[in-house]
Amino acid sequence: MTAEEKAIITDLKKCDFTVMAEYFKEQTEIRKNRSKEEKNKLKEANEALAKEYGVCMIDGHKEKVGNFRIEPPGLFRGRGEHPKMGSLKHRVHPENVIINCSSRDAAPRPPAGHKWKEVRHDNKVTWLACWTDNILGSVKYVMLNPSSKLKGQKDMQKYEVARKLKKKIGTIRDTYKADMKSKEMRIRQRAVALYFIDKLALRAGNEKEEGETADTVGCCSLRVEHIALDDEKEIVVDGKREKHKYVVTFDFPGKDSIRYFNEVPVDKRAYKNLKLFVQKKNKDDDLFDRLNTTVLNKHLGDLMEGLTAKVFRTYNASFTLQDQLDKMTNPKDSVHDLMLTYNRANRAVAILCNHQRSAPKTFDKQMENAKEKIAAAELKVKTLKAEAKAAKKDKDPKKAEALQSKLNKAKEALHKLEITATDKEENKTIALGTSKLNYLDPRISVAWCKKYKVPIEKVYNKTQRSKFNWAIDMAGPEFVF
Repeated sequence: MTAEEKAIITDLKKCDFTVMAEYFKEQTEIRKNRSKEEKNKLKEANEALAKEYGVCMIDGHKEKVGNFRIEPPGLFRGRGEHPKMGSLKHRVHPENVIINCSSRDAAPRPPAGHKWKEVRHDNKVTWLACWTDNILGSVKYVMLNPSSKLKGQKDMQKYEVARKLKKKIGTIRDTYKADMKSKEMRIRQRAVALYFIDKLALRAGNEKEEGETADTVGCCSLRVEHIALDDEKEIVVDGKREKHKYVVTFDFPGKDSIRYFNEVPVDKRAYKNLKLFVQKKNKDDDLFDRLNTTVLNKHLGDLMEGLTAKVFRTYNASFTLQDQLDKMTNPKDSVHDLMLTYNRANRAVAILCNHQRSAPKTFDKQMENAKEKIAAAELKVKTLKAEAKAAKKDKDPKKAEALQSKLNKAKEALHKLEITATDKEENKTIALGTSKLNYLDPRISVAWCKKYKVPIEKVYNKTQRSKFNWAIDMAGPEFVF
């Protein structure tokens, strides 16, 4: 707002935004009701833009660009309860943008009457353009598409480091368990934090400037108020409610302000150390007051080259998927049953990594429709059963055989509907996509598909297959993480 507007408008709650809201609703309806010709015209215009701006040349090869469109000005939403929510995002002008291209080629021309902030020729980075965001002061980049060769190589390296950790995890666990008895408090804190990052796949938690972002925390930034200690408590573990010793209850806002709540029995030594760490501290004091992510990652780098707290998350997610698939897969199952098994294995990972979502707004309606379809399919099966039975009584083998064939197809259709409904219900508040795209070695899924003759398209959509093309080419049915 301008100074004049600020003098007049002192309370936004007294403002009537109805006209604006109606305008945007109207525009949404206009977009929805576009004719086929209008939609095709828009599609052609977007394809023309993508052809011009959506590709680049890297080492003589044509590669797709990620997102070449800059966000228009608008109100900043942020994730979770962000303190800068509602701030105005300014328009990004060419004068704000740095271009990165080859020194042998001419830089792309800026719009008429403008010039770029700077043109660089840095071949040690993969970004093509960048600018500084006016809200947080962070740098935004135009990067290569996830399907690009360089991104694929980087992905493969990430998962290879996680596989390397698998070979050394026993030694590393022995080290941090021994460190829990150290005479130095900083070493004990580092050991317990690493124990939780390993056991619970917690994020490390990065240091943030006060007031810059929402009050979200990770393992290293936990405060005393985020945990509760019980020498003995009745909790649910693996679906069973039982009494357990040394129970820690975690309750804190994680990434994107998604609540992390977990009651878990822990190692006796870790529990005793936690009791020591909280002594003589206020609720808002740091639990690990002698530790930060930089110190932790430096220690991890000494234990294994390339090891960081994030690698533990990737390792535990991939290990869990492989383990769950090995335990639950029945080779005799149909493709639909196998996909239910896969999604359950993926869900175990999503729960471990706390990948939650709100239930879709249309969820209840979708489930209602699914139940109606199941009821109709059940009725069809019942009717066909009766007809087949009657045909057998009438000693009409040809009719009985035809009806039996129809009955078998109807039973299969009913089974598919039941599996789909079960899958939808189980995934109501779980986000499977995040772990599948960022934490799970795609070679596990590809190998599983090839081994049990499940079409890759059932697990990865077209965009995902393009991103993981390297894994599809590389992994055979014998691959094990």
